[in-house]
Amino acid sequence: MKVTILLLAILGLVAAGPYPIKDTKFADKEFLAKQKFLFEIVYRVEDPLMFEEYIKIGKSFVYHKEDYNLPEHHNDFMEKYYKAYKYGVTLPKGEFFAATVETHMEQLSGLFDFFYYAKTWEIFQRNVCWARLYANEALFVHALTMAVMHRPDFEYFTLPAIYEIFPQYFFNSKFVFEAEKFDYDVWSKYIMYEKEYKDVIYTDYAKYFKQYKNYNYFYTKDWKVWQWWKLMGLGEHWYTEDHFIMRDNMHDLSKETKYHEMMKDVKMFWMPVDYTRDIYFYNQESELSYFTEDIGWNSFWYYFNLDYSTFLKGDDFDMVKDRRGEYYFYIVRAMLARYYMERLSHGYGEIPEFSFFSEIEYGYDPQLIHYNGVGFSYRKNYFDYETYGNFDYLYKVLGFFQRIEGIITQGYYTTADGHKIDFHKPEAIEYIGNMLHGNIDAYDKYFFTFWYSYAHMYFGYVENTDFVYPHVFLNYETMMRDPIFYQFYKKVTNVFFKFYEFVDPYTYKDLYFPGVEIEKVVVSDLVTYFDLVDFDVTNLMNEKPTFVDGEFVWDKTLLARQMRLNHKDFEFEFTVKSDKDQKAVVRVFFGPKYDEFGQVIPLHENRENFIEFDDFYYELKAGVNTFKRSSKDFYWTADDRTTYTELYKYIMLAYEGSYDFPLNHNYSHCLYPDRLVLPRGWKKGMPMQFFFFVSPFTGSYEPSYSYDYTYHCGDKRGIHNTDDMPFAYPFDREIDEFEFFVPNMYFKDVKIYHKDTFEKYYDYKYNEFGSFDYSYFYKY
Repeated sequence: MKVTILLLAILGLVAAGPYPIKDTKFADKEFLAKQKFLFEIVYRVEDPLMFEEYIKIGKSFVYHKEDYNLPEHHNDFMEKYYKAYKYGVTLPKGEFFAATVETHMEQLSGLFDFFYYAKTWEIFQRNVCWARLYANEALFVHALTMAVMHRPDFEYFTLPAIYEIFPQYFFNSKFVFEAEKFDYDVWSKYIMYEKEYKDVIYTDYAKYFKQYKNYNYFYTKDWKVWQWWKLMGLGEHWYTEDHFIMRDNMHDLSKETKYHEMMKDVKMFWMPVDYTRDIYFYNQESELSYFTEDIGWNSFWYYFNLDYSTFLKGDDFDMVKDRRGEYYFYIVRAMLARYYMERLSHGYGEIPEFSFFSEIEYGYDPQLIHYNGVGFSYRKNYFDYETYGNFDYLYKVLGFFQRIEGIITQGYYTTADGHKIDFHKPEAIEYIGNMLHGNIDAYDKYFFTFWYSYAHMYFGYVENTDFVYPHVFLNYETMMRDPIFYQFYKKVTNVFFKFYEFVDPYTYKDLYFPGVEIEKVVVSDLVTYFDLVDFDVTNLMNEKPTFVDGEFVWDKTLLARQMRLNHKDFEFEFTVKSDKDQKAVVRVFFGPKYDEFGQVIPLHENRENFIEFDDFYYELKAGVNTFKRSSKDFYWTADDRTTYTELYKYIMLAYEGSYDFPLNHNYSHCLYPDRLVLPRGWKKGMPMQFFFFVSPFTGSYEPSYSYDYTYHCGDKRGIHNTDDMPFAYPFDREIDEFEFFVPNMYFKDVKIYHKDTFEKYYDYKYNEFGSFDYSYFYKY
């Protein structure tokens, strides 16, 4: 058992949270063959399918309705998609797929049904191969990802991360072009002559740092953090990697014998990659690009929106227990609060208010390129949507906001069958959430379910809904890169907060836990820093793949080496008194204390800015209870994922019988990056505050001690709800400060210290200038 836990720790897979991991199960040959198929079918997905076996399976496709387990009330999108395919009017390969465009969403729904409702694995595999041959690439990946996430019989299956399937949506065009033209033979010749010309190629920039100490990178590129490679005397081209793929668990991997065995024949190459910065026109928002363009940040939003896709009916996909409408608000609210904290760490303050009729002060150039070669649209500073937008969409979106705000103010909604819903009761948040999410569970679905698409189509300059130009606002994996995302979604959350104006605040009696008092909570040091990570971008390669005896050989991997925000582990030590044995839930919130002007933010306003870090079940004993909780225990966060290359090699090693492959090998898609829970902070310490709250356990079910959050938290069973209280309780409602404070809550002032991990390079020349400093990780 110790060996198993060690192996899982090496893979970065040990469960985080209050419940221990279940007994490890290992994959059999049948499972491995299926998992191998899923990894191979999305390999270089924008290229023609290169596996002869799968081509043959795909060409055997025939459409028989009896091959599918369709519910009685099922829509006809699947049949419509097949008819459109026969007539050649589905979205062609190479075109830009936009998940929020109405016509594209209909095709997505139809193709998803071909995968999700297939009766057997054989039918599913045939359909997937057929779609891989003929469907639009991005449409195919979106539908397949959803099917793997939602099919009950696919519990342990996984796909590579979305940023590994489509790196084009996450890295700038300069890097993508360099990756696509990578040629091993050319690289080998180049590297032979590199040392000869190193004195010419590399320049020691260290001497400039003292001279231009306060140089503002709004006007020039900052070499200190984002372009870290220049501090080491490196340029933007490919380097060989002889050590390991960098990420949180790299030191463990470097000690693992099996890891070295399976990776020994893989040639690894890495290249530095920068974030987007608007160097051609002034834009202070670009200083936050390390956060808004963070791969973990954007992929979290992507998977959340696939998990709770707007066209999936809650009853059919068992989302009712998850309270999907309320949960949508909870997630959006948390994302905005987290973005606001990052703004505060730069002194920017409130997210600007959005208006359809005002200029947008700060533009955004994503510097992305679609795999068909077309660049993404950009927005200049002081952009006026009213001039360029589609007025049909604008009027529909404005009409939606007027209607939903009218319903909230009026206090009730009348359904088509004459039933009245009271919209001044707390439980009405579920209805409000479904409406604002624009999902199919919303009442009056013919009105509420399309407003969301119209809004994104408006921002994405969509005119023709069949052929769309690339724009970040049209897909979930890219939309959070744009600062206007946060401004618009702030307008959305304001509707939720308006709803709570009509809900009574909690009273002292509501919040008081008789006999329980939090005496103190000790918080360890909070330290953030920037570290380096490698992302697998092998799907960008254009080289001809290697096959030996018909079997695919993964012999090369390309890596994007990027700086990203991280933090050191921290922990809490609780001291809680209880007058008897009783079941409790402990909640941990985190939020700002001061605004950008150094003024204390009143609690009744600040409640919107608190993020729930953690909540967990705990059995209090009579007397004084002392217990600890680490940031690694947060049940909804995860470390770095195992890469595409590594997982494929593990699968093949197990398929050949040389390795026991644990079924719970990957993190669930719905987990949030652990490294992003804290904002950047300041060198001198950024004042923040924790809020701790202990309440009676009110769950309708007993906590499962065998439940493993690392791969189940996306299940639609409400299991991630620790108890039956509202999400963000007790910060969900407005606060009456005369009633709010009780002994079972505790505020703790803290500071976040930011350590500059590259400061050591500023004052002296790096001795190995011109090569990567692998001792970098041991110097801070």
